[in-house]
Amino acid sequence: MKKEPVRKVPCCSVCGEPAVIRQRESGRHLCGAHLAADIEGRVAATIASERQVAPGDCIAVALSGGKDSTALLLLLHSLFSSRDDIRLVAVTVDEGIHGYRDETLRSAEELVKRLGVEHVTVSFPDLFGETLDTVLQGREEQACSICGILRKKALVTAAERAGATKLATGHNLDDEAQSVLMNLLRGDLMRLVRNSGADSGGRFIPRIKPLMYIHEKEIAAYLMVQGTWSDLPECPYAVHALRREVRSMLAQIEYAHPGTMLRLMENKKKVETAFAGKPAREPLGSCRQCGDPCSRDLCQFCQLKTTLWG
Repeated sequence: MKKEPVRKVPCCSVCGEPAVIRQRESGRHLCGAHLAADIEGRVAATIASERQVAPGDCIAVALSGGKDSTALLLLLHSLFSSRDDIRLVAVTVDEGIHGYRDETLRSAEELVKRLGVEHVTVSFPDLFGETLDTVLQGREEQACSICGILRKKALVTAAERAGATKLATGHNLDDEAQSVLMNLLRGDLMRLVRNSGADSGGRFIPRIKPLMYIHEKEIAAYLMVQGTWSDLPECPYAVHALRREVRSMLAQIEYAHPGTMLRLMENKKKVETAFAGKPAREPLGSCRQCGDPCSRDLCQFCQLKTTLWG
């Protein structure tokens, strides 16, 4: 019988130890230790270059219990836990999704206990009177749009209860590149140039995205190296999302042409810079019902609230 050739494990480009990942843009192989160091360094550089965190900040870390939010809390804890001038608070939203959210909530609880981080949890039933499952009955195809608006409101409420000055979310490079492409496909220039992390003058809590230049694959490898990887279920409503189609298409393009996602982000930055302070940006007013900042007469939440509950 012919023996199968023994595959040689690639070596880390830095130290020569067995590699756990290959970064396709650079062609580098990295071992677990150097992958962790690389990601921590890039996240720190993003926070610094984007001016995402300032002394005295209380950062509400959106923690769903999934891989991205878990990595986000681990990284921010590593970077800031020793600083007295920065406070971290994990904030979790329980939408009420049967057979899905219970597992991720348990994962979130275990993580905050291990790290010793304060934890604030809010739920859809407490805030809106119903679980997401109930809200979506007969509206399943609108699941991601409805959930996105309600979840955003819930996260802001949790961040306000925590006394936060910044709200950190676990959006990674894949997520951000997908959003750029989706906004281009929709022809939504305003959303493309919007910067939710800009100084709001106290009108709303700025949102920051420390993982915005880290690939989803790198995050998964980072969690495995840290021993915190959990094989959690996917949201059952994700099958209805346009993002799912865009994600698949963009992943194929990225595989064939490494660096595509980074180039999308770089071009988004150029568009943001070109339109900064120009009339193309919608002026920020206040919602006539709730008073929250928005660019129309009613914010998205109040529009949705009227549609769902009258």
